[in-house]
Amino acid sequence: MALNQTNKKKNITRFAIIAAILLLLNIISSRLHFRVDATAEKRFSLSEPTKKLLKGLKENVVIEVYLKGTFPAGFKKLSESTNDLLQQFKEYGNGRVRFSFINPLEGKTEKEKEEVFNNLAKVGINPVKLQVHADDDEGYSEKIIYPAAKISHNQKELSINLLESHLSMTPQEKLNNSEAMLEYKFASAIKFLIEPDRKKIAYLVGHGEELGVNTSDMLTNLEKYYDVDTLDLTQNIDIGRFYTAAILCKPSLPFDEKNKFKIDQFVMQGGKLLMFIDMLRFNMDSLRYTDASMALDYGLNLDDMLFKYGVRVNPDFIEDYQQSNPIPVTVGMMGNQPDIQLRPWTYFPFSISTSKHPIVNNLDAVMFMYANSIDTVANPEIRKSILLSSSIRSRKVPSPVRISLSSLKFKPQAEMFREKNIPMAVLLEGKFKSVFANRMDENFLRVYTDSLKKPYNIECEKDNKVIVVGDGDVFLNDFVQSRGPLECGFYKFTEQSFANKSFILNCMEYLTDDYGLLEARNKNLTLRLLDVAKVKDQKIQWQLLNIGLPALLLMAFGSAYFFFRRKKYEGRVD
Repeated sequence: MALNQTNKKKNITRFAIIAAILLLLNIISSRLHFRVDATAEKRFSLSEPTKKLLKGLKENVVIEVYLKGTFPAGFKKLSESTNDLLQQFKEYGNGRVRFSFINPLEGKTEKEKEEVFNNLAKVGINPVKLQVHADDDEGYSEKIIYPAAKISHNQKELSINLLESHLSMTPQEKLNNSEAMLEYKFASAIKFLIEPDRKKIAYLVGHGEELGVNTSDMLTNLEKYYDVDTLDLTQNIDIGRFYTAAILCKPSLPFDEKNKFKIDQFVMQGGKLLMFIDMLRFNMDSLRYTDASMALDYGLNLDDMLFKYGVRVNPDFIEDYQQSNPIPVTVGMMGNQPDIQLRPWTYFPFSISTSKHPIVNNLDAVMFMYANSIDTVANPEIRKSILLSSSIRSRKVPSPVRISLSSLKFKPQAEMFREKNIPMAVLLEGKFKSVFANRMDENFLRVYTDSLKKPYNIECEKDNKVIVVGDGDVFLNDFVQSRGPLECGFYKFTEQSFANKSFILNCMEYLTDDYGLLEARNKNLTLRLLDVAKVKDQKIQWQLLNIGLPALLLMAFGSAYFFFRRKKYEGRVD
């Protein structure tokens, strides 16, 4: 009897100790989080710039994710990955990141749903229609979802789309790429919301630059993140050091030395420059009235400055056999009506970047129209990164270029397009030297520095950045009378959206970002797809294995435990 009492006390003591240990471990684990990322691509690790951003949060950031509900496997995985990521955001943000998952259409009437559609469309969030298997697995039903999120901070809001759409990717690859981009999208949105003073951007005019309905979409989007001013270069002494960056889009009038000097000194004093340059003048509307037209040089007088910075934008057009958009042409008559068909127009190339640079990594195709080729110039002090280029089947047509619609009567011959990867957009980084070094009149410099109190630099004090794109149309949006301004990168003849807007925003963020958040765009998640046919055929056996094997192991462990316990105490007398 005494032995029983002793064993009972020992059991109670053991139970109490184990319970205390478990309770202590639970308390420690709730306060301390330790995560080991064993994946090769560091799928579950945040980049250092993102961690720095989150640790510096002073006020709460509230995130609503519109991915609640029953989804197909791919979107369910995107929802789970978003939840895992935001949980990390919450941990590194010391609890200042709060998030929830909602279904914006749940419990809404048809009229209320229509209002939700309109409100979300105003902030750039559009629905995705999915074909979902019916319960009987014999048909499909349509489901509308919003793979998007709204981030709020200090009475400011910003919406982001979580789904990436790429021309060259399968649906599974698009979802995988969307998962890879989650960290960058959320971190970038938070950064823009918490910055007390937004960066100032100068949109330069005065030399025939595009400004109006055709720039409305891109300028409106830039104004979500920056303070954008229109600056007439011809009416100001300089660009101003309070501008972080300047945009020069499709100038059509020559630059005199005075105005070119203003741009040059802006760069020498640390200003970032994003240029969209057309070297040749050509208007597509001219082909409405005549079968052929000539493209002639604008004579912008920017060649020497660009050459000094490390590139040359050539007076030519790129033709692309493999990657080009079509245009509508009349090929005949059908009764009394013209027979209009879409035919590939090699002068309208689009670029699918293979570069791993964070500006274009994981980026969809970017649309060009009458693009100029870009050559890089040997200069060891300047690093050149090719951001966008043509396909492996392309060619350059030098000025003067005669463009004729009659060429559409004949199918292009692949063997005539022998050049590949012709540069169309280049990033320049390093200590630039002024094109005006040792060229300026002493009297002018004396007035400029002494009377006007303006600094004059013959080179950059520290590394700077310039991006040159060989096509002004990349920045522009189309305009349709019945619909108004279209989205930048939207091609009306195919109703297809290109990534022009994302490319420009990425360029501007790379030029102006102090955190280096674009590093998160370099995250690549290896796509490990299952064999769908094999999964369907072996579905039952894997379900039985996953359910039955743990049960069998538990039964085996229990039987062994009782067997050895019985053997241990067999024959003992109380």
